Amino acid sequence: MIRILEGEQKAFILDTMHTTYAFSVLPTGQLEHLYYGRKITISSYEDAMVLAECKGVEPGNCICYDGDCHDYTLEDVRLEMSHLGKGDIREPFIEGIAPDGSFTFDFVFSGALISDGKEAFSDMPSSYAREVAGEDGETSCGVQTLTVTLKDKNHGYTLELFYYVFSDSDVIGKSARFTNTGEESMRLTRLLSSQLDVMDGNLTVTNFTGTWIREMNRVDTLVSAGNYTFGSVTGTSSNRANPFFIVSRPGCNETNGECIGMNLIYSGNHYESISVNAFGKTRILSGINPMNFSFVLEAGESFQAPEAVMVYSDQGLEEMTKRMTHFVRDHIIRGEWQYKDRPILINSWEANYFNIDEKKLVALAKKGKQAGMELFVMDDGWFGTRDDDRQSLGDWYVNQKKLPNGLKGLADKIHDLDMMFGIWVEPEMVNVNSDLYREHKDWALEIPGMDHSEGRFQRLLDLTNPQVVDYMIETMSKVFSSAPIDYVKWDMNRIFSDYYSSYLPKDRQGEVGHRYVLGLYRMMRTLTEKFPHILFEGCASGGCRFDLGILSYFPQIWGSDDTDAVARVQIQQGYSYGYPMQCVTGHVSACPNHQTLRVTPMQTRFHVAAFTSLGYELNLLDLKAEELDMVAAQVAVYKKYRHLLQNGDFHRMKDGNSVQWLVTSRDGEEAIGMFFLHECLPNLRYENFRLRDLCPEKRYHFYSNPFQHDVRIFGSLINTQTPVHVKQDSVVHNLIAKFVKIDGEQEDVTASGDLLMSSGVHLKPSFVSTGFNENIRVMSDHGSRMYFISAE
Repeated sequence: MIRILEGEQKAFILDTMHTTYAFSVLPTGQLEHLYYGRKITISSYEDAMVLAECKGVEPGNCICYDGDCHDYTLEDVRLEMSHLGKGDIREPFIEGIAPDGSFTFDFVFSGALISDGKEAFSDMPSSYAREVAGEDGETSCGVQTLTVTLKDKNHGYTLELFYYVFSDSDVIGKSARFTNTGEESMRLTRLLSSQLDVMDGNLTVTNFTGTWIREMNRVDTLVSAGNYTFGSVTGTSSNRANPFFIVSRPGCNETNGECIGMNLIYSGNHYESISVNAFGKTRILSGINPMNFSFVLEAGESFQAPEAVMVYSDQGLEEMTKRMTHFVRDHIIRGEWQYKDRPILINSWEANYFNIDEKKLVALAKKGKQAGMELFVMDDGWFGTRDDDRQSLGDWYVNQKKLPNGLKGLADKIHDLDMMFGIWVEPEMVNVNSDLYREHKDWALEIPGMDHSEGRFQRLLDLTNPQVVDYMIETMSKVFSSAPIDYVKWDMNRIFSDYYSSYLPKDRQGEVGHRYVLGLYRMMRTLTEKFPHILFEGCASGGCRFDLGILSYFPQIWGSDDTDAVARVQIQQGYSYGYPMQCVTGHVSACPNHQTLRVTPMQTRFHVAAFTSLGYELNLLDLKAEELDMVAAQVAVYKKYRHLLQNGDFHRMKDGNSVQWLVTSRDGEEAIGMFFLHECLPNLRYENFRLRDLCPEKRYHFYSNPFQHDVRIFGSLINTQTPVHVKQDSVVHNLIAKFVKIDGEQEDVTASGDLLMSSGVHLKPSFVSTGFNENIRVMSDHGSRMYFISAE
């Protein structure tokens, strides 16, 4: 609910179900931020002014806004937006160059409008409203928009600030639109999406950094003075710094304390800044990265900034995660697959790489079907002369030697197995060694006549050029129409290097990064609308473009090219803070792992991947019969609990050497937990598994499924139980292992939800070398267990 309170000036109150956001107009016309936190009662303009800072006289060595105002300096005021030149020397929200060469703006309040619903952007994705039922049975769109208009006193420019209030999700969205309402062209050099000024210093910033196959590492930084920034200039949202971040007050943890989660609905270069000024105030900025950015606007033209979204929690990180992830599921993801359970797939990449043909692919699919898998995905290598990664990107015609019956022939054979069929594409790229590049060299992003720095032996197509976008839409449409295709993995395997478009004039090269993203969005929007039944999965060398912009079109994204279960624990936990785990995909792969050469138990690989949208990526034809049976059993378990795993609330119960995850249904009827051990430490016997979000008064059954150990895990200790000596790894040892299995420990506890949430379950003690029986938990390095919880 949005209210405008009248008084000496105006105050704006934005209420969600559990939060309040407030700001007002200063006597000099700027917007003063008043409050963002738990929901409070503000009944009048006078109430709102209690939240305003008391103002007296200007401090020394500061700038007064004008000759009539000596009560304050804008440097020491919490502002809703900012610019340089009028006393606020902090990092600005907007910058630009006017025709006279000046770069001082003077934006002051002009008007405000409240409207129901939310308008979509014309060229970018944004959050969207959906109808919700009220207590009276009436339906509403569930969102209101506040538009605040500011006018520049210097040049006559117009700046609109948009606030989108999603009451049901406790989320507030922000955006801005600049319009050149002057008489000549001007150059915009910065327009961010969100500014939040708060009184506190000493806030902790949590952001997520990394690189290829090492995404989403959580980094906590206390910002007490100066400026802490992160962002991307890779042309993508990047694996170096995801646009999602958290700002928290001291003492915040998973279940207690205050924090704000923020994200940006954008897939290109982004920028986040958290700074503390000389007066101890913190400014939080987010939006398009101003580095290498400029946009020429003729008279009458506008520039729309992407939407930023934020959520406040006074109940710790977990509640912030719930509110943000529910919002993403309900107001970002859309289309046929928004709420549908995702199929279990088998992907050909790590089984075959480029060495594919129809016979191999069908054989792999048959094994996948035998194990209960539902979707077969043919990865890279099926088109042009694509025998390696140095050629044929851009040549989207079928390689008849590999697929003599074309895509349709292969798709029909997969469908005959009662499996879905999917393909891999990389529509944004071109190899120099390709027919497309030879015919349209000017369609690549490169500086004419200069050496180009390549990545993965490929170049980016110039999506700033509408002709290129139209061509790729037509080309992909032909591919997707040529066969009954159910799934598409859309990859993007390099970052930007030489920013230059032959399509754009020389004075507009600062527009390349943003215009590329707009071209990408047009391509994605057109194709997803044209092929609504296809399940699209985003990918950019794994997680190099994992953001809300992509999720607006593709309901899931490949979280990392790293399929190693140990690495994936950290990667997936990083994503869990701001993204629903249903939209993260994870695969069980072979060992030694192809990225780390680490060996982990098949059980662990499944347990970790099961907390995403599950797939397999290994050569099933190479598995032993008992291994394929194990995979089939895993698939059966996942199918049984798929809806809960993909749609429940994710809880980070414990982190460190032992990691505990929990997914609970929203009605509190069932849950699934996972316990993972990084390193087996000697004589640490006990482990407690706590639960959350159960119904306190109900009784629950906490249990694990029966399983058996391979006797070989005990090594030469087998000789303590055999009448004759058995040499480790000998033929005899292996023969015994074939027929002798050892029952693993089982958990079987019934108790109230109140007890399980308060005290947890004391798991069976671990092996400590002094003996073994069926009540001893044997877990080596990288071992894991999965637990099931159901209401009686």
